[in-house]
Amino acid sequence: MARFENVLQVSYRELAENGFSLKGEWASRFFHNQAPLVLELGCGKGEYTVELAERFPDKNYIGVDIKGARMFTGAKRAIEKGLKNVAFLRTRIENIGQFFGPSEVEAIWLTFPDPQMKNARKRLTSTFFLKRYLSFLDPSGVVHLKTDSSFQYQYTLAVAQLNRFEILAQTDNLYQSDLLNDILRVRTFYEKQWIDRGIDIKYLAFRLSGDPENWEEPAGEIEKDSYRSFGRSARE
Repeated sequence: MARFENVLQVSYRELAENGFSLKGEWASRFFHNQAPLVLELGCGKGEYTVELAERFPDKNYIGVDIKGARMFTGAKRAIEKGLKNVAFLRTRIENIGQFFGPSEVEAIWLTFPDPQMKNARKRLTSTFFLKRYLSFLDPSGVVHLKTDSSFQYQYTLAVAQLNRFEILAQTDNLYQSDLLNDILRVRTFYEKQWIDRGIDIKYLAFRLSGDPENWEEPAGEIEKDSYRSFGRSARE
């Protein structure tokens, strides 16, 4: 991927010493336009990143993941399709705030993230991560969660309700709801597996608000997904 013009891989040492040169200037300096920026965090193979970029050429899309072997698929596909509004950033999402400036991002997509049922701090919809997103998300920006996990969905909904975020859409059965549109019909590698197994797809969209210093984590116990005990590698 080092030869791919649409992939950026920055070492932790370089990031610590010099910062990230495109921070706050992605549109003008990398994409050479002034279009809104949309992120897919934990993008895996980058299906959403590529599909959305192809359908909506008036926006710029960046897939973020630490696993290059997965990301390679999306990066190569974007090049083959000649898409100029796509990029892939290889980094840990814990560091995401170092790559984007205030209000630089219009929307965030979290597509089938690991629910991390044993460790709230690692969940991509925990207040730990939401505070990082707030540093670069536009005030009107939207966080989209698409998941097979009832635990992930119920946990995120509880976080949003507890902290009085503006909930824009919610359903525990996307394909039987009236929310389904061209964007939500895009199916990822994992999503196709869950649908084949008869697992309902959940969707939640919300806006962050309030003082992040006062954000709280849900106190109650949330029922865990029994099938997660097999592990992601086994389910593949």
